[in-house]
Amino acid sequence: MTQHTDVVVVGGGQAGLAVGYHLRRLGIEHLILDAQTAAGGAWQHTWDSLRLFSPAAYSSLPGRLMPGQEGHLYPDAGHVVAYLADYEKRYELPIQHGVWVDAVHDEGTLLRVETDSGTWRARAVVSATGTWTRPFVPAVEGRQEFTGRQLHTVHYKNPAEFAGQRVVVVGGGNSGAQIAADLTGQAAVTWVTQRPPRYLADDIDGRALFDAATARRKTLDEGRTDTGGVASLGDIVAVPPVRAARDAGLLAARPMFARLTARGAEWADGIRQDADAVIWTTGFRPALAHLAGLRLRGTRGHIATTGTRASEDPRLHFLGYGDWTGPASATLIGVGRTAREAAREIRTLLS
Repeated sequence: MTQHTDVVVVGGGQAGLAVGYHLRRLGIEHLILDAQTAAGGAWQHTWDSLRLFSPAAYSSLPGRLMPGQEGHLYPDAGHVVAYLADYEKRYELPIQHGVWVDAVHDEGTLLRVETDSGTWRARAVVSATGTWTRPFVPAVEGRQEFTGRQLHTVHYKNPAEFAGQRVVVVGGGNSGAQIAADLTGQAAVTWVTQRPPRYLADDIDGRALFDAATARRKTLDEGRTDTGGVASLGDIVAVPPVRAARDAGLLAARPMFARLTARGAEWADGIRQDADAVIWTTGFRPALAHLAGLRLRGTRGHIATTGTRASEDPRLHFLGYGDWTGPASATLIGVGRTAREAAREIRTLLS
């Protein structure tokens, strides 16, 4: 059976909820389809020790401040999941969990959204699927030869399963630094980065990062010289566990190895390091397979956008994929502005 609505939002994480909030405020009929079986988006699947970069009040979606977590300045992932679940209920957002969107097709004036639970036709679609389901691992020589365990950030939970092992952590961003720090004390860690780690000043947290991203957006909108935004400040937020490991000399990064061997890593100068496991903290790609039928992909799989809107199809918007669709839009506090802009554009389209 085919059903109809004005807008289908694909993805019920923080980006999907934020745009749902603004669509609801504008009185636009919509439906949020979420592949997760419960509220909380990707926050349900992070490693155990993960905490936000910002205090709760600076990690909020539009309309509802995140309450603080007792005993913690920076809330953990479980607190975020509870907040998102409460957000859904508080605003009575029309979300269906456990629904996988297979494809979106063009049907003239409408878009056909095919799912494992039926078909919807809509006048606009917002893709808010994020990146968590598309982990990226680089094509490193010898990756198939390594006989130890290989896993990505998405599969890491806690250091207990690596106790006494030799672990190579690959990646110089926040995930790499945090997981390497998490493992110290239980495993023999070799941290490998493409370039020397760039720590932000110790007093910088998510509040300052959001301000930097916002300032950069204003600069670009006014046609002035690009300030570089967050990237100009560094790559790694020195959260307390990372700072402690760094200051104790436990996060001395080595340059990227040349290849993997059956037993571990090997550098260009012939130095080798045996390993029981390699953890790839090498980032993600946007999860956009459901849009393949629209044939909008450009070079390197990128879809051209104007703001959050697909440049070639004004019925399609993207939210929560990072700077590609708005400064800090992959963050709790940052996605609200782009969600509001997308909802307003959709209102204009529908009218």
